[in-house]
Amino acid sequence: MTGYGKAVAEIPGKKVLIELKSLNSRQFDLNIRLPWLYREKESEIRNRISRKLDRGKIDLTISFDITDAESVPLINKAVVRSYYTQIRELSAELGIDPGTDLLPAILKFPESLKPEKTELPEEEWNRVLEKLDESAQQLDIFRMNEGRSIESDLRICINRISSLISAIEKHEKGRIDRIREKLHRLLEENVGPEKIDGNRFEQELVFYLERLDINEEKVRLKNHCEYFIEKVESEPPNGKILNFISQEIGREINTIGSKANDVEIQKLVVMMKDDLEKIKEQTLNIL
Repeated sequence: MTGYGKAVAEIPGKKVLIELKSLNSRQFDLNIRLPWLYREKESEIRNRISRKLDRGKIDLTISFDITDAESVPLINKAVVRSYYTQIRELSAELGIDPGTDLLPAILKFPESLKPEKTELPEEEWNRVLEKLDESAQQLDIFRMNEGRSIESDLRICINRISSLISAIEKHEKGRIDRIREKLHRLLEENVGPEKIDGNRFEQELVFYLERLDINEEKVRLKNHCEYFIEKVESEPPNGKILNFISQEIGREINTIGSKANDVEIQKLVVMMKDDLEKIKEQTLNIL
């Protein structure tokens, strides 16, 4: 499921911005971008987020704006000087112009900046964790709102499939009559009316119609649809079982389509498949 959460921690000397974004994924995949001061806390952050968000491709960005000049990182002149010398020497060897933007690029290199305070105050970190939990909660609320929209779509699609089962039943009797007439006509054209044994024809017709009977498939399809709604209303995680039920629904729809031998029923089957595809896409977004 997609989601977004944002929180700001007001800390003396700085303002910390925490952003969480998520996209749908079957696994938990967390990508973290942290400022230098919080890098040592990455493992703790990862564990904390994994406990709150079950799955998804999640991007976490923590950044801060310095509001106190004393907290601004210092340029590590020795390191920057060394980087600059090495790059100039390498550029000369390769015959490459290093350009005029060399210094800003070097300042992004590791260890080019050093914090004035190397220790992370416990009070500051607790405040950041508090806001991290707040952003995760916002993302979860975002997901729940999307979940309610998905639930509504699922109900609409599954109810349409259920109504189409009833529509199929209206064509059942006409289907049998049309099959009987078609087979009788073929026999008359190829064998001749005088050679047709009426009793034998009816016996063979019964066996033939048994193979085309879709009663069991309709019953199972109804049960699958009812079970699907039951699981939609159950407590999560239920995404996997909804996906499995949708596969079973697809199996029954395909069987009805292959046995139907009727144009009108085939049209209804196509409509069912259309709704089923929408259901399958949506179940991938459910935890």
